[in-house]
Amino acid sequence: MGPDQLINKIPDKLHVAVEHFQDELKRVRTGRAHPSMLDGILVSAYGTQLPLNQAATVTTPEGQLLQITPFDPNNLQAIVSAIRDNQALGLNPTDDGHVVRVPIPQLTEERRHELTKLVGQKQEECMITLRNIRHEAINLLNESKKDKQIGEDEATRLERQVDEAMNKARVEAETAAKTKEQEIINF
Repeated sequence: MGPDQLINKIPDKLHVAVEHFQDELKRVRTGRAHPSMLDGILVSAYGTQLPLNQAATVTTPEGQLLQITPFDPNNLQAIVSAIRDNQALGLNPTDDGHVVRVPIPQLTEERRHELTKLVGQKQEECMITLRNIRHEAINLLNESKKDKQIGEDEATRLERQVDEAMNKARVEAETAAKTKEQEIINF
């Protein structure tokens, strides 16, 4: 596989890194209920750990409330425990014997500031990943140039393609981070 083909895969790698960052941002709580808030929850059911979405349906009947309807009513307490035991969420679910309701409390100003910093940290992790992908591509180009597989002009053209893909991915990540920060601050 030539350097040209490897460089053509760089935009895909960058896109995957940005998508991962956007998925991470979905898990940051904003004060508004969203079913993806509970994506990382594992429930002890049937003698194994199941993701919550495989044990129940999660809906948002109101902006400040999550409602979880288990597929099997016997898993109700396991779902409540799994949510309550997750300290990162800081949520206090209640059940009425049929469904679990999770009220989403309003964020304090201090918590908003902490979450904004968390978004910044996640953005920096994404940027480091993007820079590492770019660095690998540039190293590949330099080695190919040194081994006389490609010429100087070809290397320059490919490097420009890598930089364009990198800039596009960087803008996507920055836009996602700014949007999330505004969500945290304004809601």
